[in-house]
Amino acid sequence: MDKKTVFAQFFRSISVHLPKAGSDCYYFRSIPVQFEGINAGRNIFPEHIRSLLLPDIWRTQMLFFRSISVQGVCVFSYICTGKSTKFSTSMAGTIKDMSQIKQVLQLKQLGESNRGIARKLPIDKETVNGYTKTIQANAWKIDNLLKLDDPILNKMFHGGTPAYTDERMEEFLRLLPTYKEQLTNPGLHVNRQVLYDEYKASHPNGYGKSQFYYHLKQNLVAQKDVIAVLANTYHPGEKLMVDFAGDKLSYVDTETGEIVKVEVFVACLPYSDYTYVICVPSQKTEHFLYAIRMCLEHLGGVPPILTPDNLKSAVISNDRHEPKLNKALEDMGNYYHFVVLPCDPVSPTQKALVEDGVRIAYNRIYAKLRNRTFYSIIELNRAVWELMTRHNQTRMQKRPYSREERFHAMEKDRLKALPEQPYQMRFYADLKVQPNCHVELREDKITHFYSVPYIYVGKQARVIFTRSWVNIYVDNVQVASHLRSYDYGYTSVGEHLASNCKAIMERSAAYYAERAKYISPDCHEYVRQIFNPLRTNQPEEVYYKLCDSILSLRRKYEVKVFDLSCRQCLEYGVYTYRKFESILKHNSLKAADDEPALFDAPVSTNHENMRGRNYFQ
Repeated sequence: MDKKTVFAQFFRSISVHLPKAGSDCYYFRSIPVQFEGINAGRNIFPEHIRSLLLPDIWRTQMLFFRSISVQGVCVFSYICTGKSTKFSTSMAGTIKDMSQIKQVLQLKQLGESNRGIARKLPIDKETVNGYTKTIQANAWKIDNLLKLDDPILNKMFHGGTPAYTDERMEEFLRLLPTYKEQLTNPGLHVNRQVLYDEYKASHPNGYGKSQFYYHLKQNLVAQKDVIAVLANTYHPGEKLMVDFAGDKLSYVDTETGEIVKVEVFVACLPYSDYTYVICVPSQKTEHFLYAIRMCLEHLGGVPPILTPDNLKSAVISNDRHEPKLNKALEDMGNYYHFVVLPCDPVSPTQKALVEDGVRIAYNRIYAKLRNRTFYSIIELNRAVWELMTRHNQTRMQKRPYSREERFHAMEKDRLKALPEQPYQMRFYADLKVQPNCHVELREDKITHFYSVPYIYVGKQARVIFTRSWVNIYVDNVQVASHLRSYDYGYTSVGEHLASNCKAIMERSAAYYAERAKYISPDCHEYVRQIFNPLRTNQPEEVYYKLCDSILSLRRKYEVKVFDLSCRQCLEYGVYTYRKFESILKHNSLKAADDEPALFDAPVSTNHENMRGRNYFQ
């Protein structure tokens, strides 16, 4: 050690009684302990702890003493110690730590007095006395107490709440109902500080701020019911939790400039916490099912259990014991082979991880998109998926892998395979088969007619349709299937129609030309010219009734007269029913006039029934 270093001695004091001393006092025998720096002792310890009996020793060493009582006429009763003593900062009524109680027991086992224990430990003497009395009253052995664990020892020494023995607690408990009423009333806007100020003003000798807050908190905590929570244990690829975020994202409509709010769908696999996010226009059933379908396609498989919230798109009646699911979601589960197990109403504790996924989406997606503007929901979803991928690929805080790594390692292979075709939402309608052998389906403000076999006319049909196809059932038997049409009109199958309906449905220019060919060549040529596109630009349907009327006239007139009328109409360009009929009648009358009248006078024959002319005379 450097020679310039001055050594100081720190003494552990041991009292020695000197009977020859002139005054009745105690002196000290010191055991030196080296300290570096003479000034250090002078700066650390105050003046009154230095030795008053050996003032000239300070030139070479410093003497420090542990505080003990000293008797004497001219000597002070206590000499302060050079050892830094910790004074207890714990407020009254609080429970001591069990390690301190064991230190008290160890010192007591060594024969230390209660006062000596209080001096050596940061604990009050009365507290030590209380522990000692408790041990004596219960006849406990210190050796057995030292072997006990801290919780058991704590229960033995602190069976009740020490604070309730305080007289101030009685007044506090009297005011407690008023305090709880004011704190739970949001209209009063009262907090703990306001209550404490009022309490201290009316009770100057009452609890301090820290004790007031402590006892108020303890009573409010004791008011709550004890709820046992089971730690969730998840299996790989077993469950998919889905939910909608409370806040919405938006984009700008390029045509109107309007800001369009969209719903944010969040799903996660709880085992790996792998997350999927997509924006949809609303929480309607078709958009909800579309979000689930996109999620399953992103995962590349189907988990056996789907856990949604109690929104109407998933649950119609949220009964705790037997919830009634939406028929559309049931159909989707049957198609993908998963079971829907919605969480309990009011307190959805069965999907805690997706709730946390919503919170993470706020921080890692919403926050990063807050200053960006999007002009379509497709553009918005691309940005959301980019941030979602970054989130899944980020290494987790307490695990040495990312969500994506965990998903591909443990869950991807355990998912069931997707069907070949993606799911389409099914819609249901109960319709009556009309006399024209069709059902009228109205959806999305579009009316279209789909044919049904004519034998089911007048019966009730169950129509199940998607965006692609329409299936019709009568008496639980499928009787027709059609492709979905989004235009007004008819979709018919010839086999479904009756003979009369089929004849009407099969009408065309070729149909009437073929019928006219069986009458005569002149009639066939006339009908062909009626539908000739070089003659008219009207649709064929305009001349269907004309052809039916002209062909029906054939049954009333002779073939020669009918053919003559057809040739005359072709020559003069007559293509209306009234003129054709007039020409036909004129030709028929003229033909009758040209025929010679050959009448023979009747020859009378006498027979018994003839009266003769004589009868009239």
